[in-house]
Amino acid sequence: MRALISSEPGGPETLRLVDVPVPVAGPGQILLEVKACGVNYPDLLTIQDRYQVKTPRPFAPGAEVAGTVAAVGPGVTEFRVGERIAARIGTGGMAEFVAADAGRCSRIPEGMSFADAAVMQFTFETAYYALQTRARLQAGDTVLVLGAAGGVGIAAVQVARNLGARVVAAASSEAKIAFARRYGAGEGVLYPAVIPEDRREVTTLLKGSVGPRGADVVVDPVGGWLTEAAIRCLAEGGRYLVLGFTAGIPSLPLNLPLLKNCDVLGINWRTFTLQQDPQNEANRRELQRWYREGMLSPGISAEFPLHEGGKAIQLLADRSAVGKIVVTI
Repeated sequence: MRALISSEPGGPETLRLVDVPVPVAGPGQILLEVKACGVNYPDLLTIQDRYQVKTPRPFAPGAEVAGTVAAVGPGVTEFRVGERIAARIGTGGMAEFVAADAGRCSRIPEGMSFADAAVMQFTFETAYYALQTRARLQAGDTVLVLGAAGGVGIAAVQVARNLGARVVAAASSEAKIAFARRYGAGEGVLYPAVIPEDRREVTTLLKGSVGPRGADVVVDPVGGWLTEAAIRCLAEGGRYLVLGFTAGIPSLPLNLPLLKNCDVLGINWRTFTLQQDPQNEANRRELQRWYREGMLSPGISAEFPLHEGGKAIQLLADRSAVGKIVVTI
């Protein structure tokens, strides 16, 4: 089979399309013929050896896939050959076949494409877990979403809107703000693409966008220098959701959570799925209902064939991606 392989640490340019043996479905696994693979920021970190979970080489990047069951391993009774399945895997998605643990697989609803099924796992389930389960979002809350046009951002915009919140999309370009508004953000605010000399101006901008009371919830997959400016925009008793660090890991002055009387909540969807999978399954069913009813869109902005999977990851490295990127196989 063909697979896009990382043999050494580095950027997307180090990936090579090679022929490798088809994996075998072991006990408790299914062999999936991959039709689509979602592309996420951790894919970039993984091939650079910067992700918290290190993967032995060689490996193919890609952690969320959709396809058809080609074979089932010993002990698997819940899936049959030919069924349409979405799977959450650590790596291996940018290949024609992958072995996946059956417990991390789910059937694709009727009417949902392989591409949509692939990309609506990590970011959308993360956003729902963050906002509904962790932040306990209430209708009428004001939610400020940083990096609102990215994969996590566009998912958070839609989830917050569907939960009845007022959504303010923050992004580094007018085009990205327009993209977020297309998917349900009510308002937008433009922040600088590079660190400004006077960060207080950014704080003033963000505060002006959420209003004098402040934001009830801030969704932050960006981090870096933006974190301090954004946490200053929280309302009394607000919730700050830490989802990622595309701009770097920030240092937070701990006097701010004290003064704001706020919560800083880490969002680790991976451990949530491992420890509380029944709750995650319930969350997934709600997201699928929204999809069926036309209340949710994956926001796919670009598709690449397998041999150009490196270009898909490069969009994330350049921070030029909007919405979701998918590799089709």
